[in-house]
Amino acid sequence: MEDPSTIGPAMAVALLTTFYGAVGANLICLPMAGKLRTRSKEETLVKEMIIVGIISLANGENPRLLEQKLHAFLPPSKRVSRFE
Repeated sequence: MEDPSTIGPAMAVALLTTFYGAVGANLICLPMAGKLRTRSKEETLVKEMIIVGIISLANGENPRLLEQKLHAFLPPSKRVSRFE
């Protein structure tokens, strides 16, 4: 750098953009990543249940046995039986 007086303003801009980047990452990107991770896990679970259900139907399994098998994927609070 030929002119030392330009170092101060350039450093201020660099620090300000670094601050904005850190704030943006922590307030926007990280929460968004968490939501996407959760939705991805839910979608994977649903697709896995569909695959198991289709394979079981193709093998001619009993519907009650299939229901029990698919209930294993769900937490107890979300299990609903259609055969009781």
